[in-house]
Amino acid sequence: MTSLNLLPTLQPLVKQLESEFEKIPEARKQLLLELTKFVQMKVDSHKKVYLNFICTHNSRRSHVAQIWAQAAAAYVGVEGVECFSGGTEATAFNPRAVKAMREAGFEIKEVKAGDNPVYEVNYSAHAAPITSFSKTYDDPFNHNQDFAAIMTCSHADENCPLVLGASARIAITYDDPKEFDGTLQEEAKYKERVHQIGREILFAFSKIDVVG
Repeated sequence: MTSLNLLPTLQPLVKQLESEFEKIPEARKQLLLELTKFVQMKVDSHKKVYLNFICTHNSRRSHVAQIWAQAAAAYVGVEGVECFSGGTEATAFNPRAVKAMREAGFEIKEVKAGDNPVYEVNYSAHAAPITSFSKTYDDPFNHNQDFAAIMTCSHADENCPLVLGASARIAITYDDPKEFDGTLQEEAKYKERVHQIGREILFAFSKIDVVG
């Protein structure tokens, strides 16, 4: 398997986050290794890997995690990974989260305006862009059979006991930067969450044994 070069704008942050794996608490690492195990099982079976990152409104954390996971898979050279995101309801990919991901180094272009805009997210010049918009987790756009449901917020984890079609369910929840919207801490908290999710997703994928 061949790793893809990430965008030059993204590479410095990825290198930084890789150097910060020791910041991840041991309990978090054990949760993240559940994601590693699911991906490893599919890789070892020569099957495609489908991941669906789920949060209540599919507006912030689930999008951030989906995008980081797709980039991380390419970066470490795990082929056949397709990442999706969804919610228990659809709203919009929050513009604050879009801004924070752009500042992290992703190239994000709005291709359809509206209350629920559609974006194309680039992480590598050698990969197709990710199409990002808010949707329910079972939207036809998503892969709906034999996927890992990654619960990125505690509300969705607690209130969505059954994720139809999922063959694995892993709770890797994050605090919502929404709590700081409109405050002086807003920009810093979105950056903090983008970095935390990136660091942890990169850690999970770094532990996969990629067979060449």
